Amino acid sequence: MDVSHISTIFEDVARILELKGDNPFKVRAYQRAARTIEGLGDELESLIKDDRLTDLDGIGNDLAEKIKEIVLSGRLRYYEELQNTIPAGLLAMMDIPGLGPKTVKLLYDQLGIDSVKKLQLAAKAGRLKALEGIKEKTEKNILKGIAIVRLGQERTPYPFIYPLAEGFLRELKSLKAVEKIELAGSIRRRKDTIKDIDILAVSHDAPAVTDAFTALPGVRQVLARGRTKSSVRAGEFNTQVDLRVVEKDSFGAALMYFTGSKEFNVAMRRLAIKKGYKLNEYGLFDKKGKRLAGSREEEIFSLLGLTFIPPELREDRGEIAAATRGSLPRLIKFSDIAGDLHVHSDYSDGAVSLSGIAEIALARGYRYIGITDHSQSLKVAKGLDQSALLKKRDAIARLNEQHKSLRILFGTEVEIMADGSLDYCDDILKEFDLVVAAVHSSFKQSRTQMTKRVVSACRNKYVNILAHPTAKLWGTRDSVDIDMDELLRVCRDTRVAMEMNCNGQRMDLNDAGAMQAKKMAVKLAINTDSHKPADFDGMAAGVYLARRAWLHPQDVINCLSYDELKKWLKK
Repeated sequence: MDVSHISTIFEDVARILELKGDNPFKVRAYQRAARTIEGLGDELESLIKDDRLTDLDGIGNDLAEKIKEIVLSGRLRYYEELQNTIPAGLLAMMDIPGLGPKTVKLLYDQLGIDSVKKLQLAAKAGRLKALEGIKEKTEKNILKGIAIVRLGQERTPYPFIYPLAEGFLRELKSLKAVEKIELAGSIRRRKDTIKDIDILAVSHDAPAVTDAFTALPGVRQVLARGRTKSSVRAGEFNTQVDLRVVEKDSFGAALMYFTGSKEFNVAMRRLAIKKGYKLNEYGLFDKKGKRLAGSREEEIFSLLGLTFIPPELREDRGEIAAATRGSLPRLIKFSDIAGDLHVHSDYSDGAVSLSGIAEIALARGYRYIGITDHSQSLKVAKGLDQSALLKKRDAIARLNEQHKSLRILFGTEVEIMADGSLDYCDDILKEFDLVVAAVHSSFKQSRTQMTKRVVSACRNKYVNILAHPTAKLWGTRDSVDIDMDELLRVCRDTRVAMEMNCNGQRMDLNDAGAMQAKKMAVKLAINTDSHKPADFDGMAAGVYLARRAWLHPQDVINCLSYDELKKWLKK
């Protein structure tokens, strides 16, 4: 059962009701139900089977019946009726950062704006300033927000798109006609966001592979169908997937070429020319045109005097020179990760109990797990007051007595307030095993204000990790304006780790930010920011992002043993 489909419908219902000025309690009921359903995963099926949906927080008889209707038919009549009461473009307008339902309604009622395109034209023409409460700066922010949303529509975060790529690869690999097959392009380089999926194959029956490719489950549209190249659109994000069938003798060269990046390919061709060769997608050739290598990437690297360069590093950022010297770093691997230091339980806005998180951690072979629920002022995320903290601390202590091979850290994701103070006083902070600090509000502060605010928090002696440092949300919110050099200097001096948050909507820090942190001797923490079971899978994406940043296990605090981590946390 696709819980995300049900959750999305309920979220849209809440937004339409809010737009129409309906009862706020009804709006919140659908919002709460969307969050509850999103966190269930495979559990939903058994709840329906046992008629226990109403056991869930915020799910009454009416919502339970609506969930069953969606599961049985894939549709919800109430949702479709609501959609017919408003112009379709208004929901898309509400996706623009900073545009709430009241403003969207005002734009529609006063100016007849019912689509993002019309909104963009009106903002560029300066027509929005005619409305009360909208100034020139507001128009600029709206245009900036539209650009953020459109970028999010063009590219998809890696964790969201990889399952689609993996599914295509698995299905095609099972075909008898396929001899070799690999992912290529930016998805093989594990970039944080992906525009399209490239697949390379070798086959003795290319038409059969093409037929199977274009008929795979999830294909929405066939864009092109040829003997050696075919393209389709597929999956939830309507992603373009390209399949190329190449000759066996050229597979390695083609894989290198179509993996890229463009800058890496140019640098490799220059190196080949310098050594008296010619390199292209068909192979490595001598001056007479004789192919010297092409079936395997390793052969090409070797003939050019290079050690093998992992795909994640192929961005022309010094990796070719390092491979020439034989000094490429020993990159971090998933097996190096000893634990996850940013996880939410059902004490705040998570969907998993403390014991459930412990079981997930044990199943993944972790030696420790940091449970960092939100602090008291973040009411929307059920932030914990002192009473709840005491209960949670006692519950964690009992779990630690049960699990000798896993240490559960009593932690918090403490809110960095607008003035740079923290949401808990020092007397409370000192009781935690782990303190993760984060910004969740007042994102539009000036560069000076935001830098001063976050730097002040990092100077608190109890803060260990700065969570999602730029506060971006893909396709929703741009990065905050902050002096990253100054922030990194303070984190280095105060021994605060910068988080590489590998939640699909964040990927924050990205590889460039992590490289900058490493250069300034700041430690990193790769965390999933998990709120539901599926979120824990994000660790793999985080490790790939860390590899792109040239990170070694010693750069990452959650590669430390538990005893080493305890020492590091006691700064």
